[in-house]
Amino acid sequence: MLLPDFLLIVGGFLLCRFTALERPTWDVVERLVYNLLFPALLFASIVKSPLRPTDAAAMAGAGVALSLLGLGLATLLRHGPGVDARLHASGAQVAFRFNSYIALALADRLLGAQGVALIAILIALCVPLCNAGAVWSLARQGGHNTLREMARNPLIISTLAGLAVRVLDIPLPHFLMETVGRIGQAALPMGLLAVGAGLQWTGLAAAPGLAGGLLAIRHLVLPLAALLLGQWLALPDAQRAILVAFGALPTASSAYVLAVRMGGNGPFVAGLITLSTLLGMVTVPLWVGVLRWLPA
Repeated sequence: MLLPDFLLIVGGFLLCRFTALERPTWDVVERLVYNLLFPALLFASIVKSPLRPTDAAAMAGAGVALSLLGLGLATLLRHGPGVDARLHASGAQVAFRFNSYIALALADRLLGAQGVALIAILIALCVPLCNAGAVWSLARQGGHNTLREMARNPLIISTLAGLAVRVLDIPLPHFLMETVGRIGQAALPMGLLAVGAGLQWTGLAAAPGLAGGLLAIRHLVLPLAALLLGQWLALPDAQRAILVAFGALPTASSAYVLAVRMGGNGPFVAGLITLSTLLGMVTVPLWVGVLRWLPA
């Protein structure tokens, strides 16, 4: 089911390494996807969805709980034996941040427009929380205006705008929604290609134990917690599937940019992102498959 999406990631890697479409091209693609294509997809999906925000309140709370759990466990790793403070500050974000591009593609693959609308709610709530946690972890390396960054985040803005249109029942012209929808259709393939183009193997040898702990939180603890929360809250099947997929996601590719901007160890974070993305190709289908064996 998820193989086409992961093949796009592999395709992006191959295009960046072995064709004339080298790294500068993909820097432009990433900006286009992040600032235009994905915001258009989020806005259109929320406005067109029959889902009301209050219908997913329990799932939304569980998503926030997962993010806080990842943040708390990543912080605890700082006190482990022999952990380098700068490497920890750089890499801690990998344990609780998530790749929005893969999240949207996965939600669309699992449940179509309904899945995208559900994951958009989690993105709107958890992106600010995770970004704040990442900046807090790196704060000792340099100054950063967290609130300004979140207020200008295009994914958050588009999601909140879509929710406002739905809640206030604001009528929008058909031609406008059709145009926004068509722009959003390009988001998923372009975003996944950009994820693949950004993969690189460097830096993990600096702290393999710390890397293992962070990746275990991201790919083992959080999806397991999502499974348990979904069962405990008796979420509807669609929301349980999205919550587990959300918990199993690989980490955010933008973690590297933040680490470098704030004086962290870029190569270490780049290696973590690459390994997390490759692990996700195996663990995401695994956790989604486990969900199907559980009683409703």
